[in-house]
Amino acid sequence: MSAPATGRALTLRGVTRSFHKAGVTLDVLRGVDLDLAPGDAVALLGQSGSGKSTLLHILGGLEPPTRGEVLVDGTPLYARTEAQLDAYRRGDVGFVFQFHHLLPDHDALTNVAMPLRIAGAPATEARDRAEALLREVGLGQRLHHVPGELSGGEQQRVAIARALVHDPDLLLCDEPTAALDARSGHQVMELLRSVAVRAGRVVIVVSHDQRVFGFADRIAEMDDGVVIRVEDRVPGANAYPSAHP
Repeated sequence: MSAPATGRALTLRGVTRSFHKAGVTLDVLRGVDLDLAPGDAVALLGQSGSGKSTLLHILGGLEPPTRGEVLVDGTPLYARTEAQLDAYRRGDVGFVFQFHHLLPDHDALTNVAMPLRIAGAPATEARDRAEALLREVGLGQRLHHVPGELSGGEQQRVAIARALVHDPDLLLCDEPTAALDARSGHQVMELLRSVAVRAGRVVIVVSHDQRVFGFADRIAEMDDGVVIRVEDRVPGANAYPSAHP
């Protein structure tokens, strides 16, 4: 296992994102202010269209804001060169998506090891790290199963292991329970709390599903392109009201 993440503070000030199409301007983000400290486990809530996923993409270095600042440890993220942004995405950030995006013809072990192999890690080191994480997420008996042989919840566990294999400082999860039933969604959120959340790492889960409340120590609520509320809370309180594990 690699050394613990040292942590990065993230600051957003007046972040906007507008899209222009056929002479029409769509303002998806309209001035977001948000402070994220190392170790934060944040549920980013809001209805569809509130700007949650766009904000996640901006934090992950995938698309720049139209206006405003995104600071990583006080340094502007989007002042970096494209090569530096690519290094940030590959080294500092892990992504978990709703639909897993696993390589269908490769087994779980290969899927999880892939980011390390792309980064140039030796094959043995990458596979050892991938196997350790798959065992940590409860898939030690499924190392050589391809995605089609795994349940939806198991595929999401593989995706979480893949997102953590390079030990990122920032983990961004976009609707990780939306495609799962109540039981699997509960298990995935418990897994994020137990495996992904730790000192120094910021974990953000985007959702409109209140089951994520039990994961978070902070709730940030979005509406119409702005953060309207940030609330500190006790993780586990009122967790997963619709789940029956």
